[in-house]
Amino acid sequence: MLSLILIVLASIFFTGIIIRTKSIASGRKGPGILQPIKDVIRLFKKGAVYSNTTSFVFQIAPTIYFASVVMAMLMVPFGQSKGLISFNGDFIFFAYVLALGKFFSIIGAMDTGSSFEGMGASREALYSMFAEPAFFVLMGSFALLTGHTSFQEIFSTLHIGSYLSYALATLATFVLVMLAMIENSRMPIDDPKTHLELTMIHEVMILDNCGFDLGLILSAGYIKFAIYGALIINLFIGMVPYEYAIAAFFVIQILMAISIGLIESFIARFRMSHNTQFIFTLTSVSLLIFFGVLMILGKIV
Repeated sequence: MLSLILIVLASIFFTGIIIRTKSIASGRKGPGILQPIKDVIRLFKKGAVYSNTTSFVFQIAPTIYFASVVMAMLMVPFGQSKGLISFNGDFIFFAYVLALGKFFSIIGAMDTGSSFEGMGASREALYSMFAEPAFFVLMGSFALLTGHTSFQEIFSTLHIGSYLSYALATLATFVLVMLAMIENSRMPIDDPKTHLELTMIHEVMILDNCGFDLGLILSAGYIKFAIYGALIINLFIGMVPYEYAIAAFFVIQILMAISIGLIESFIARFRMSHNTQFIFTLTSVSLLIFFGVLMILGKIV
């Protein structure tokens, strides 16, 4: 229950910090940190409008997408505190419940009958497929290292002490940050502010969504960022005294948001043909973590 509350609180300001960081980096004042949440609240007060060419799939897709992210959030632990849902192999369920939400967002975009949105849906499916191995190799490596297969047991058993374990945790942090940016269609994979037809991915998929449905989609993205931040925090939570754990949670979330804002400010958007190469690189980094785990276990001399 504690992790649920902390993730919801972090999601309120996470995207606002990213936007504010990008504004400061470009010499602008920018909107307030709570502006994204204010926009979502405004959208929740509006009704949804549906095209005559869409079916019930388009209408239920935003709700299922939001519900899948909430379900994934319930599985994230906080140190010794389990998530509301915890069982052996829950990280596999975590990945595929997010994939279920992504699937409905994709078929919801295709249900509009727009070739433009179909193009974005095709790219979204491709990048999600390429990103999936990186997550499974990463979590599978930690499962091998700790001998457990649930989030809570993996993170509570994981001990960061040697130089090699610090290196593995650093690489894992990089992979999770990049996965968060890919899952939320951010730079350098996709620019959430672009309206250039040839480069749009996530934004083009939700062009027909408005009102309450659009609010669900945006808020799900904010929560998803905080979820990946919580996974990163769990890597290092054992190094922090329990009385400072909650403060460390918010400090690391803020640092992650600032880092993403700086990445989006100073790294140009990749060419579309280079996106797949970059995502495959994450799998290579995860394989380095796997080999590092084998070294720790003495499987490689």
